[in-house]
Amino acid sequence: MTEKQDPIQAQLIEARRNQILDAATQVFAAKGFHRATIRDVAQAAGIADGTIYNYFDNKTGLILGILDRLNETQQRAEAFEQAQSGDLSTWVRNYIKQRYTTLQGQGLELFQVLIPELLVNQELRTLYLQQVVKPTFALAEQAFQQWQAEGAIKPGDAPLMMRVITGATLGLILLRLLGDEVLESQWTQLPDVVAELFLHGLLPGENHEPIAKDQYHQSSL
Repeated sequence: MTEKQDPIQAQLIEARRNQILDAATQVFAAKGFHRATIRDVAQAAGIADGTIYNYFDNKTGLILGILDRLNETQQRAEAFEQAQSGDLSTWVRNYIKQRYTTLQGQGLELFQVLIPELLVNQELRTLYLQQVVKPTFALAEQAFQQWQAEGAIKPGDAPLMMRVITGATLGLILLRLLGDEVLESQWTQLPDVVAELFLHGLLPGENHEPIAKDQYHQSSL
């Protein structure tokens, strides 16, 4: 029989992990992945170098932990469960807004550091796909299939739909990092535009709110 972990001890472990990830986030954003060292992270966290290895194997493990936290992987199941107890359209809008809010500020700086590393680091890429991306897709696909069965959304290929949505988000992040002035100036308005497009598409229809009402005429899509 597996021994249950003491809840207080679990909280202490989680607090220490977050302390280390907070420090790693600051260090990687400031120095980049390759210039940063475990010692840099330890100093930023105010702990001994060796303490980090009690929680993370190496710098790749630290990046994976940061990506997992940015993705809010542990909270995704609860987030999708909340969609079952209210209006789906409202949930989608709030969910998208929350995700884009998470990516603001230091989150975008981190992606500037982490995206190149994901592309060249095979170990990190494999772990990220297995431990973060695939579990998130599985939860989202299950939710989509349930919504389709209930008639809440139109029928379609749920796995492909999720990848389109994810690809759109990654593309917007990349465009923002490239210095797109529209995205830089209107990032806070972006979630409403994204939600409207995902929910209703481009074609006009009844009872659809105009996208970005403060910038477009009522006759706009």
